[in-house]
Amino acid sequence: MIMDDKMFCYQCQETANGTGCVLKGVCGKQPQTSEYMDLLLAVVRGVSVVDSELRKAGKTTCDCVNDFVIDALFCTITNANFDDDSIAARIEKGIEIRNKLMAKADGIALPDYEELKWNGDKSQYDKAYKKVGVLRTENEDIRSLKELTVYGLKGLAAYYEHAARLGFTDKELINFTCDALATITNPNAGQEELFNLVLETGKAGVKAMAMLDEANTKSYGNPEITKVNIGVGKNPGILISGHDLHDIEDLLKQTEGTGIDVYTHGEMLPAHYYPQLKKYKHLVGNYGNAWWKQREEFSSFNGPVVFTTNCIVPPLANANYKERMFTMNSTGFPGCKHIETGSDGHKDFTEVIEAARHSNAPTEIEHGEILGGFAHNQVLELADKIVEAVKNGDIKKFVVMAGCDGRMKSRNYYTDFAKALPKDAVILTAGCAKYKYNKLELGDINGIPRVLDAGQCNDSYSLAVIAMKLQEVFGLDDINKLPIAYNIAWYEQKAVIVLLALLSLGVKNIHIGPSLPAFLSANVAKVLVEQFGIAGITTVEDDLKIFGM
Repeated sequence: MIMDDKMFCYQCQETANGTGCVLKGVCGKQPQTSEYMDLLLAVVRGVSVVDSELRKAGKTTCDCVNDFVIDALFCTITNANFDDDSIAARIEKGIEIRNKLMAKADGIALPDYEELKWNGDKSQYDKAYKKVGVLRTENEDIRSLKELTVYGLKGLAAYYEHAARLGFTDKELINFTCDALATITNPNAGQEELFNLVLETGKAGVKAMAMLDEANTKSYGNPEITKVNIGVGKNPGILISGHDLHDIEDLLKQTEGTGIDVYTHGEMLPAHYYPQLKKYKHLVGNYGNAWWKQREEFSSFNGPVVFTTNCIVPPLANANYKERMFTMNSTGFPGCKHIETGSDGHKDFTEVIEAARHSNAPTEIEHGEILGGFAHNQVLELADKIVEAVKNGDIKKFVVMAGCDGRMKSRNYYTDFAKALPKDAVILTAGCAKYKYNKLELGDINGIPRVLDAGQCNDSYSLAVIAMKLQEVFGLDDINKLPIAYNIAWYEQKAVIVLLALLSLGVKNIHIGPSLPAFLSANVAKVLVEQFGIAGITTVEDDLKIFGM
């Protein structure tokens, strides 16, 4: 990196040249926004250090830490927030919380870290050395391990926030997050300590995903096998994107009986699988595909679009839908209206509904149905049938193809891979990676669909539960002896925590693509290869041979 680079970010798969964005984010993030995010993360680290030191001293901290740390981490995930003003407001809030904690720490010898001195004055931000940015750590391997943990914590925060909105929280996860951030803030933390912290982050990720699974299923029932309409009706509609089920429930309740239809987009597709959400008759279908196609699809939708979480693609200056875009929670985009959460924990969608009333019905871009709803409870109900198919040799391999979709042409590999799989292989999927193959006619095996969609990216937990149950059924002493191959696509930080969670469960030989993370230094990547068999992808033909198919 040279001194006059405007920013440095390499947290997503599409990072420039496979090394890091230094002029502008490939995601659309501007240099100043990146700088604000660096500052916010520095304040989060400062808050975490003081919180951790207070607890070590046996003193109480502050409940305000919980929401702030989780929201701030989520806010900095790729494609979540592009609004400098909202990020700056979080910086100010964080400094206020940190100073409040430091007052409570009177008499405790706090570490002499840059993050504890930072007062939010941007004029003191040294661009040449990036004192609080990613490159503040000079040693490449130490930096790699620290960022791997940070990105895992960002993914954990996303899942935690969804669960918290449904009333499920875990103070131990908050404490772990703060302690982990305090550890990576320490300039003297060593490689062994940091590598162990990466693995501990994976364990915390499993706990967070399990909590969210419980929150979703207790709130909305266990997902059911469901055919989802991908055509359109004649009524005006509201398109809801992102991952937050609490928000779509609020929207469905408030639009019931209005003559307005609700459509899901991207990662919100699995809302159709939950009994307590699919009961709303005006939840009529899913519109479009994965997040990266939204510019063309939002233009033809005609009605308002609601972002509950990340996956925003900055609209072009002449986009016909920007004025009907609404953000909420940790998301934000300049010029778009933001819906705040009320004191009762719910959102008022009145303005969105009014915009829909004056909109035309969506323009149809495709028609038909797609099948989903194969979370762990539903699949385990089919366990006898699946086990019989495996024992008979009708199913020879399960292939986990969970993760993220993206716009790079290299991701067509996953469509080609799905098409090339032998007819005795079943795909287990979760996340928006499924859009690369969930509309293909791949058939079934003895009535078992060859694509089993568990749901959102966080529902990768379901795939782990299924694998552990199959291990138990077949009486195996090692989960890696199952006929399961892992060929996972990644894009952003929620995929990172899924990967770390799988590693913590003992899963080995995971292939990730379309490229390995830029934030893995050569030495860190070497350790992951040697200890866990992590590998990239090559060609469809060669990878099928590697997976024994």
